[in-house]
Amino acid sequence: MKIKNLKLKIIFFGSSNYVIPIIEVLQKNFDLSLVITTERPRDNLASQGEALRGCPVIKYCIENKVQYLSASTLSNQNLKTLILNLKSPIAVVAGFGLIIPEEILNAFPKGIINIHPSLLPKYRGPTPVQTSILNGERSTGVSIMKIDKKVDHGPILGQEKEEILDTDTAGSLYKRLFVKGANLLSKVLNSYLKGDLKPIAQNHTKAIFTKPLTRQSGYIDISKLETRNSKLELDRMIRAYFPWPGVWTQLRINDKLLRIKFLPENKLQVEGKKPMSYKDFLNGYPEAKRFKWLDFV
Repeated sequence: MKIKNLKLKIIFFGSSNYVIPIIEVLQKNFDLSLVITTERPRDNLASQGEALRGCPVIKYCIENKVQYLSASTLSNQNLKTLILNLKSPIAVVAGFGLIIPEEILNAFPKGIINIHPSLLPKYRGPTPVQTSILNGERSTGVSIMKIDKKVDHGPILGQEKEEILDTDTAGSLYKRLFVKGANLLSKVLNSYLKGDLKPIAQNHTKAIFTKPLTRQSGYIDISKLETRNSKLELDRMIRAYFPWPGVWTQLRINDKLLRIKFLPENKLQVEGKKPMSYKDFLNGYPEAKRFKWLDFV
């Protein structure tokens, strides 16, 4: 869908490879004047490619000649001044991770639009996809909403549903949802800007909130696996926490304390080794057969 108003300035806030389809839609259909990301290139490396590893948004902006800024905070006055001087009527946010101050919210006459990977008001907050998989949901979706002062609280401009597959990880589901969000954005944004689409308030009594993850979130006590539902719960956890923070435990085998990751597709990875099947793990570490939890994976 080609949006007619090609001169309209847009500012985008976002990070990670998942949001690249959204940037592509904005660059194709608008004057994408500035991208603000939390990604930070590494210094003192031999090449730009090495420095930009893990910075897909910055890499895209460089390759496509889009102005960008790397920011760890939005309280910088120079950044606020730049945003105000661009005089963009609207901004778009996806996968950004920083709270946007009220002063910046008020800088856009048409507000700031957020692409959130859940069917709001369900699963507000930082981990909607991981929580959907952990809870055994069979479907989720993507919501486009206007940001207000509260987290994922603003009125809805559009939503689309998406099935959760038995093989989905957080990574695969985030990827599909943001592609779906980019397609939905191309349909609703122009209608909203013309005044043909009115935001609809969420039913806040049905709000469900998610929690942030840390590396420790993926740790499991292997003794807790020895229950009837352990296999199903572990499978959900492995898929929900892949690729980050990952599910891991520690085992003492042959007088060595090994850190072991649980991976999708029934694989394990001993730290410093390549991924392997459970069978290959037992062949390599036969002493591990004494652990009863292996009967539950």
